[in-house]
Amino acid sequence: MLKFLKSHKLLFFIPLAFGLYNWTFENTAIFWYMYPFAILVLMSASIVLSKISDELPTWKSLIFGIGYGTLLYGIIFLGYQLLQFFPIHIGNRVSNFLEVLAPASIWHFLLLMFIIVPGEEIFWRGFVQQQLKRYLPTFTAILLSSVLFGLALGIGGFWPGQVAGFAAGLVLGALYEWKRSMPLIIIAHLVMIVLLFLVQPLPLP
Repeated sequence: MLKFLKSHKLLFFIPLAFGLYNWTFENTAIFWYMYPFAILVLMSASIVLSKISDELPTWKSLIFGIGYGTLLYGIIFLGYQLLQFFPIHIGNRVSNFLEVLAPASIWHFLLLMFIIVPGEEIFWRGFVQQQLKRYLPTFTAILLSSVLFGLALGIGGFWPGQVAGFAAGLVLGALYEWKRSMPLIIIAHLVMIVLLFLVQPLPLP
């Protein structure tokens, strides 16, 4: 059994990831303690079990990261604006979610910068997506890993998070396969976070 799980690591790590995400989102009062811990566990395992690619010079990772992070922010911002035309009260849902879990202090942003964002990318793109490529074509692996990432983010019932996670996963997953640079997609993810929470947050009711 252990030999089988060692050969097919996702059979253990996908349930573990969803269990950790569920554990985290069920305890919103201590979310900012539990989520970094959960991501740290997943990131640590990913670093040990997979090869993380970094095939771009630092300056290229920075330039591409800023550009694609801005593009990703634009996609999420535009999607949010389009969904406002439907009677689904997305603004209220996002507002209620952010009221409870939005980063609210400097240490929240430090956790995002040094643990959460790098950890999410290393696990979902550097480990899960690469493991899926053992069984599936690259495009299908990107698609499925994005679906899983979106489902994990929406495990607490916040469906706009699922949609945003899926969209971000597609862009970042494709970018990782194209440029083979983990620092690039981490920078892109961080730029998106900074734009969403600090520079130009979503317009809420």
